[in-house]
Amino acid sequence: MSLKNVRLEVMQFLEKNVDSFVEQFLIPVEKIWQPTDFLPNSESENFVDEVKELREIAKDLPYDFWVVLVGDTITEEALPTYESWLMEVEGVDNEARNGWSKWVRHWTGEENRHGDLLNKYLYLSGRVNMREVEITTHHLINDGFDIGTGKDPYKNFVYTSFQELATYISHNRVSKIAKEYGDKKLSRLCNMIAGDEMRHHHAYSEFVDRIFKVDPSEMMLAFQHMMKLKITMPAHFLRESGEKISTAFEEFSNSAQKIGVYTASDYVDILQKLIDKWQIDKISGLTDEAEKARDYLMKLPARMAKISERLVLPDETKIFKWVQPALIR
Repeated sequence: MSLKNVRLEVMQFLEKNVDSFVEQFLIPVEKIWQPTDFLPNSESENFVDEVKELREIAKDLPYDFWVVLVGDTITEEALPTYESWLMEVEGVDNEARNGWSKWVRHWTGEENRHGDLLNKYLYLSGRVNMREVEITTHHLINDGFDIGTGKDPYKNFVYTSFQELATYISHNRVSKIAKEYGDKKLSRLCNMIAGDEMRHHHAYSEFVDRIFKVDPSEMMLAFQHMMKLKITMPAHFLRESGEKISTAFEEFSNSAQKIGVYTASDYVDILQKLIDKWQIDKISGLTDEAEKARDYLMKLPARMAKISERLVLPDETKIFKWVQPALIR
């Protein structure tokens, strides 16, 4: 049987439990929070005063913080790309509306709230050039992404397991920084988004764990493939108005590292967490090739940690078109 057919068979086997995955890892629409729960109420007579208060508190947040918050928002707003990509994964059939396509739609519904909430906050804050933000988002959706997974569900689930944990870290750190600067409302909304990302991480890592139990060698090889390739962030094609895809994402990442939102050390920590979570050292019944892949993965965190220690960030911070010059400190 071909690898493609084996993967399809495994996905169909796991699909029997998709409804339980939805119940365990996602929250019904009527019970989950919505963006307006954390924003000034436009129906209230106090709306204008609440917006003024939001804008006043926002003035204290530093430049790199805004760069990161905008970058996080744009990443969340490019959701159409992520949904369309997942709908093409082997075993996901949207036309037949099978269990996996149900998962993708429901996951998308939850994720859609993140960009909606952050976008509204940015708009009300008055601290960013929203048209430039919108242009970058438009470009990012047009340009799409290539995360190196193809239609392979094993590789895609490794990617999403990693990426959901990375976005949890980013939103959670932004929440803590906002709180330090006295912006409790921004802190709370970012914390709520982080909570969603952690639940989603648990879901996708559970999918991988179950695949390891039924197809350990191929799952191990898929894990190794993704780590050799390196996990590419969803917004790696980031660019501003009038520019081609170049170094914008790298510059955004520099700002994130400078304020400790997401660092090279975090990348290594996530890899180690996944190795521990999936108990890579204890998996049995591997082929010789998969055993070599396991050895590679077990040694990788230490190797990457040494590399991350040598990382030097540039002294100068890129001035993005997104952020108003008055914010530069």
